[in-house]
Amino acid sequence: MSNSTADTGFIGLGAMGEHMAAHLAAAGRLAAVYNRSPARAAAFAERHGVTAAESVEDLGAACATVVVCVSADDDVEQVCERLAGSMAAGGLVIDCSTVARDTAIRVAARLAERGIAFVDAPVSGGTEGARKGSLTIMAGGDDDAFARARPTLDIMGERIHHMGPVGAGQATKAVNQVLCAGINRAVTEAVAFGEALGLPMEQVVDVVGSGAGGNWFINHRGKTMLRDQYPLGFKVALHAKDLGICAAMADAVGVPLPLSEQTRADYARLMEAGHGDEDISSLYRLIRPPASPDSDA
Repeated sequence: MSNSTADTGFIGLGAMGEHMAAHLAAAGRLAAVYNRSPARAAAFAERHGVTAAESVEDLGAACATVVVCVSADDDVEQVCERLAGSMAAGGLVIDCSTVARDTAIRVAARLAERGIAFVDAPVSGGTEGARKGSLTIMAGGDDDAFARARPTLDIMGERIHHMGPVGAGQATKAVNQVLCAGINRAVTEAVAFGEALGLPMEQVVDVVGSGAGGNWFINHRGKTMLRDQYPLGFKVALHAKDLGICAAMADAVGVPLPLSEQTRADYARLMEAGHGDEDISSLYRLIRPPASPDSDA
């Protein structure tokens, strides 16, 4: 397929999907979009000069390749079942959602019954990476399907990795989400510790961010946490959902994930307090040391 051919549909224009679809539109690849909220799809279509499909089936019938980016396993299964009944044989579905490995395997088998190829291609990099087109994409699928998906993935991401057969992308993303849980907790604990010690924390963030403990999270979220600001990159509720997937996968292979489970429990507290749509750095709300009585003196 030529990169200049508008043959691709996109389903799911959320915080990540909207940016990813915009890159496809800018590259001349996007033909149509679908979103459960029709107004969102219509507004996107008007901005980018594409079609807002009235249904998943309409989009599937019109497109040779469909990218899916929705929130949950049930959503992926429902969307792909509808695509199985509407896409022509020889089509390709690329799922950029984060779901369980077994879900990807089931969906791929169902689409294969209709002669439709499938690649599970979850992404990492948050809304910032989606906006910049700098996502890391972890793909699972056979060699032919991945080769067909690669031109589309290259438009949406910067680092594209073929991890193995269907499901390998989702398994790799689960490892990523466990790491993110640990890094979030480590950074928030470290910053809280530094605050409690009375250190000049803006300077501390710069110093430790350039040393052995440096990482993306301390460098991009350390100072905003100190200001009680949580710019959205990845929602608490979505990471909590992903960690639930990780927990089930870990149980199946007998690997304990105590740090991830602690982070997931803290996310539950945040969601109960109404912070589920905030960035995961809002974990600092629970860890930050209380202000001393004379802090404003």
